[in-house]
Amino acid sequence: MKRLLNQSFLTNLISLVVIVAGYVSPYYPETLKAIGFFAFSGAITNWLAIHMLFEKVPFLYGSGIIPARFQEFKASIKALMMEQFFTVANIEQFIEREEAQGGRVLNLEPLLNAVDYDKVYEGLVASIMNSSFGGMLLMMGGEDALQPLKQPFTDKMRLTLEEMAESDRFKQALRQGLNAHRIGEDLTGKIEAVIDNRLAELTPKMVKDMVQGIIKRHLGWLVVWGGVFGGVLGAVFGFA
Repeated sequence: MKRLLNQSFLTNLISLVVIVAGYVSPYYPETLKAIGFFAFSGAITNWLAIHMLFEKVPFLYGSGIIPARFQEFKASIKALMMEQFFTVANIEQFIEREEAQGGRVLNLEPLLNAVDYDKVYEGLVASIMNSSFGGMLLMMGGEDALQPLKQPFTDKMRLTLEEMAESDRFKQALRQGLNAHRIGEDLTGKIEAVIDNRLAELTPKMVKDMVQGIIKRHLGWLVVWGGVFGGVLGAVFGFA
């Protein structure tokens, strides 16, 4: 069924039917044969040209150009990706735009959640115990006397850090610390390495199948129009 719906097959089939009609029709047989032969020659020539793009045909120089030039195709794919999409300037603009829209590039929420506030509290208590206040605190019950302050301290510290992270001064310092250009260069280098690794895995057949899958179904119209224009020329020739 797919073959019957194929543009090339239908065009060639119609051309052959017109040729046969030229041999059996009592009306304008020579004209019908001219239309059929011209249409068939135009369609089959275009079909062969398309076939030669993807397959090597013996004794036909220049056929199989896509698999034969697959290294150049790989280089072109890399150039397209690196020069049009993943440039340092494009990545730099993206980072700066995301920062300007709310700092989505660097989300500090996970960082604040990762802070061990209990350890910070323990460090504060240890500092107090080792200071001149330690002896006085021991008379008041030692570290246990500070235990009621633990939860208010950790809550207050987290709130303070969140307020600092949201302050304009902190955001300005963060933007100055983040070098968008350097980040863009680093990302570009990593992306280029990923592309190189993937392209190194490509074989001539994979490149051929990739290009073929993109354009071959559209190239079928070349066969159709080759048959149409060939038929028109055949009609002109037949009536001339």
